[in-house]
Amino acid sequence: MASGAVDAAAEAVAALGISAGGNDGEWAQPSPALRRNLRLLSHDQVELAKMLLNEGQGHLFEHWPEPGVDDDKKKSFFDQVCRLHSSYPGGLASYIRNAKKLLVDSKAGQNPYDGFTPSVPSGEVLTFGDENFLSLEAAGVKEARNAAFVLVAGGLGERLGYKGIKVALPRETTTGKCYLQHYIDSILALQEASCKLEGGCDTKIPFVIMTSDDTNALTIKLLESNSYFGMEPSQVKILKQEKVACLADNDARLALDPNDKYKIQTKPHGHGDVHSLLYSSGLLEQWKSKGRKWVLFFQDTNGLLFNAIPSALGVSATKGYNVNSLAVPRKAKEAIGGITKLTHVDGRTMVINVEYNQLDPLLRATGHPDGDANSETGYSPYPGNINQLILELGPYIEELKKTHGAISEFVNPKYTDSTKTAFKSSTRLECMMQDYPKTLPPTAKVGFTVMDTWLAYAPVKNNPEDAAKVPKGNPFHSATSGEMAIYRANSLILRKAGAQIYDPVISTFNGQEVEVWPRITWSPRWGLTLKDVKQKVNGNSSVSQRSVLVINGQNVIIDGLSLDGALIVNSVDEAEVKVTGHIENKGWPIRHIDYKDTLEKEETRIRGFKFEKVEQLEVNYTEPGKHCLSS
Repeated sequence: MASGAVDAAAEAVAALGISAGGNDGEWAQPSPALRRNLRLLSHDQVELAKMLLNEGQGHLFEHWPEPGVDDDKKKSFFDQVCRLHSSYPGGLASYIRNAKKLLVDSKAGQNPYDGFTPSVPSGEVLTFGDENFLSLEAAGVKEARNAAFVLVAGGLGERLGYKGIKVALPRETTTGKCYLQHYIDSILALQEASCKLEGGCDTKIPFVIMTSDDTNALTIKLLESNSYFGMEPSQVKILKQEKVACLADNDARLALDPNDKYKIQTKPHGHGDVHSLLYSSGLLEQWKSKGRKWVLFFQDTNGLLFNAIPSALGVSATKGYNVNSLAVPRKAKEAIGGITKLTHVDGRTMVINVEYNQLDPLLRATGHPDGDANSETGYSPYPGNINQLILELGPYIEELKKTHGAISEFVNPKYTDSTKTAFKSSTRLECMMQDYPKTLPPTAKVGFTVMDTWLAYAPVKNNPEDAAKVPKGNPFHSATSGEMAIYRANSLILRKAGAQIYDPVISTFNGQEVEVWPRITWSPRWGLTLKDVKQKVNGNSSVSQRSVLVINGQNVIIDGLSLDGALIVNSVDEAEVKVTGHIENKGWPIRHIDYKDTLEKEETRIRGFKFEKVEQLEVNYTEPGKHCLSS
């Protein structure tokens, strides 16, 4: 056990004010089994034992045998208690006390929004491609060298039907590049573009990945086996979150592992832990000392996110937002939280995410008889939260100095019946990254940036069976829809840049009806912003619906290209490549795959399709200078 963890645990216990009593163990009388084993324990472990008894956790020791039996297991029990204690702001006693209060509220059916009135907060609604959007993209790229990025990646892909870590999944299967590679490519592209505006600089944008016990080793392996996808290893910091203790009942008695009576059962605490991990790591102060201004938080499987980052960061910089939540237009009652301003009867205000199943009753209870209804725009006035945050670093540090990164928690026990006296299985406290604004003072400038869903939001979080059950017209949020959304976004961006992109066809994969656009993809360094794309797409270019177009290179110019087939262009930075003329081949037809077909890889099965790479033109430009690819 690290000495720092022991010291932190001892300090937290001391802060509880538990008197040591004497050395005769009288304080342990309520737990005879523990009292018999006290001589096995170190001073710090004795202090932890006192704390547990003080918090009503004597049941943890009831089964302990005489000294000499399972002594190593008894000591390892306290090693685990120490870890749980030191990783939670305020220690394990605070966790138990918070749990007792939240469990009382849960049993009583306490409404967390009692006394609050909702209203529409102020924020920015962007229109893709207009002058304001282009201006904000430019401002965001300029600001990027002053930013740090934080990815919360604590989850496995089991819910998707994939056994690996989610960030290792291919973002799309045309190139096969995984989510983590795309994120790193995008950050490096921002880094390069931002430094160019300075006339060149050596800034390295920090990238933090929050992992869990489930994902830590696999994330490190993915990075190391791919040379960090081109990022300098020193830029990347891994912060592993610990799990929290499970709760067995309404009295917040800690649950023992059913398979090991010397181990407390644990479950994930939620991605809200990222704030306390950043605070305790010391990274925030390091970043501040180097002049950084912004921290951007994002989640693991939204393949469109970096389309939105430049303009959203531009909004933060120009509007001076302390907190900027990225959002998309939201249909009333759609299963996505709404960003809402809440005003309490005592004058408190906050701008936070309110879950969709809470927003409608809250509105009805506060003078809005229609509840969560669409406005004349056809959308709810409460924009849809997509769990991507941009925080201004200075005020963020000041807030965390007060809270140590502790985030407002909730508990969601599954009761056996309506009496709410027993749980079906153990529960735990949870917290969410986006609840950070709940503790902010009213003077904090909290806003949002709304962008088109097609441009900014295509999460992958449902397996094929669940996605196929989604009501018609609602988003599938599957690997199928997530990949097709990338092709749609890239096609629409090229259209905006002046290219003729053929309309999609409708097809069904794994029971999900989706639009199939041309399979167009490019490296972030080619098309970081709409302005970049416009500068590289000239003339009367067209791409047919069945086509595949892959651009890997910074200086590839599409000028009068007519593509009907598959084209892959790879070029070094020093090469300027003009692609023109008519290119036609048999291309890459799409073949349907059944998700139950175990002969296919999991990452293919969950999409329901694969490409038959029949014929393509692939060109590689490895020499500097001007080149032309024409029919």
